[in-house]
Amino acid sequence: MSAIDSLPPLRAVIAEHQLSAKKQLGQNFLLDLNLTAKIARQAGDLAGCDVLEIGPGPGGLTRGLLAEGARRVLAVEKDARCIPALEQIAAAYPGRLEVVHGDALEIDPLSRLTPPIRIAANLPYNVGTELLVRWLTPKDWPPFWQSLTLMFQREVADRIVAAPGSKAYGRLAILSQWRAEARIVMSLPPEAFTPPPKISSAVVHLTALPEPRYPADAAVLSRVVAAAFNQRRKMLRAALKGVTPDVIGCLERAGIDPTERAEQVDLERFCALSREVAKSR
Repeated sequence: MSAIDSLPPLRAVIAEHQLSAKKQLGQNFLLDLNLTAKIARQAGDLAGCDVLEIGPGPGGLTRGLLAEGARRVLAVEKDARCIPALEQIAAAYPGRLEVVHGDALEIDPLSRLTPPIRIAANLPYNVGTELLVRWLTPKDWPPFWQSLTLMFQREVADRIVAAPGSKAYGRLAILSQWRAEARIVMSLPPEAFTPPPKISSAVVHLTALPEPRYPADAAVLSRVVAAAFNQRRKMLRAALKGVTPDVIGCLERAGIDPTERAEQVDLERFCALSREVAKSR
């Protein structure tokens, strides 16, 4: 679907710039512009929005975001080989694409973006979860972003939307669902990528809530949840004994049986427990 713009198909771009995917950079290129345009549409109405894209690679999703009307795209790319291909896209969309060569874990994009801001990315597998946790745990809430439209390994996507009682339910589900509305909006098989990864992928759309679903101190909640799921096979009275001396009292006041395990406790009760832990200090 090269007709979304005047640029050549992605396979031709990759051949021209010799962009073989590098495993150490977590790269798997999505070459079907029909799919990249569809992912861009999952981000919603982009007119009037700046979009932050991490790991654009040869620019398939970048082109989709621009074609779908993004006011401006800031593309952060670590692989220097991809920069010339991205600069060709910038030339085709004057004033609408800024390409930054650097590590997304080290760059602060805020000075380069104007609200409203959305984030859309086929995240490199090796940094995807770390970036998501950073975006979900800023010092202040609401965050700088309105929504996140992100591709992950299917296993990670399932962990983001998991419900209590499931094997996938854990810290990532709590962090995601406390402050955002999270849902899987697309699934992609390995053969959609070049080279094909060994696992399936999925696109998750998260919309920032104006305020957290339940009151809790973010740092206390994070500590409680980490301790609970780090020893998820243990009863909570044992898993949380290092969090507070009055662990059983805090659990009972939060409406949690001390013999329950972390995966049995829903978000509301984890927030109640965090409030009790904060009061017990």
